[in-house]
Amino acid sequence: MRIRGVIFDLDGTVVETGYDWAGIRAELGTGATSILEYIESLEEPERSRKRSVLEGHEAVQTEAAVLREGVHELLGLLRGKGIAAALVTNNSRRNTDYLLGKFGLSFDCVITRESGLWKPSGAPFLEVLAKLGLEPPECCVVGDTHFDVLAALDAGIGAIFLLSEEPERFAGFPVEVYPDMFILREALADVID
Repeated sequence: MRIRGVIFDLDGTVVETGYDWAGIRAELGTGATSILEYIESLEEPERSRKRSVLEGHEAVQTEAAVLREGVHELLGLLRGKGIAAALVTNNSRRNTDYLLGKFGLSFDCVITRESGLWKPSGAPFLEVLAKLGLEPPECCVVGDTHFDVLAALDAGIGAIFLLSEEPERFAGFPVEVYPDMFILREALADVID
């Protein structure tokens, strides 16, 4: 089946950031639980206090974020072929809108954590498919973490492309790993033609 939609991750994929996720998780005391699930499970006032800690880290990284080279070219390729581009992030709508505006980016569908749908669940990807009228085999995911992989698999999306200079991190997962957006663009050109 032909690819008719591409779902992108934001932080680490579309933009490059310097999050120390292990340090943030330790600071918050999340244990093995995802950060957003952990925070939402807390009672007030601890929930608000820990959400503020996360938002503080996010504000610093959002301000310092740089656009990954090749993003405009890849999005241009997709638009030229009539392929939908969606963005799914566990980041906030405020930070996402700021980054999209800063770098002049637009997507056909944007899902942020305010939707209540977070990776590693496949729910935000299923929401994109519903909004764009696509089936899982008609879509692929472009990300950079295990959360992207788990969410794609949970949503039944089998075409998963990751950006990483450490492909061994994803050994055993049904993914293709590329070191940069330009090489990924060449690989995607093969599946969208």
